[in-house]
Amino acid sequence: MFGLLLSLHIISATIWTGGHIVLSLVILPSVLKNHNPQQLTDFEQVYEKIGMPALIVQVVTGLMLAYRMLPDITLWFDTSIPIAHGIMAKLFLLAITILFALDARFRVIPKLSPDNLWDMAWHIIPVTVASVLFALVGVSFRVGWLV
Repeated sequence: MFGLLLSLHIISATIWTGGHIVLSLVILPSVLKNHNPQQLTDFEQVYEKIGMPALIVQVVTGLMLAYRMLPDITLWFDTSIPIAHGIMAKLFLLAITILFALDARFRVIPKLSPDNLWDMAWHIIPVTVASVLFALVGVSFRVGWLV
């Protein structure tokens, strides 16, 4: 079961992180240069069909993997336990991702226009950085950077 959970988690992380890297490094510069919010919404409509399910799979499998590593959930926040450092880091990154996503969905996207594209960029960039950090923290479970 561990191998299946980890595989699903990694495949989903690849989809989520890769999509955000493409968004940040390919789509966003063109959107900002051309002042064209339609490019952004076109990408989001296509990517959201695989990106959001990937994020959901990541969250579910991540929680299951964390539970397998540390079955007492109250210990996930115990700083004296090395494995808890990685779990806390992942949960912190998840909270940041959710906060940016909610703010973008309910405040920025409804009024997206050529005039406020930088507001959207300031949501895309941190979520992309968080997604890369998610992957690096995940690697740290194996190589020991945080745990």
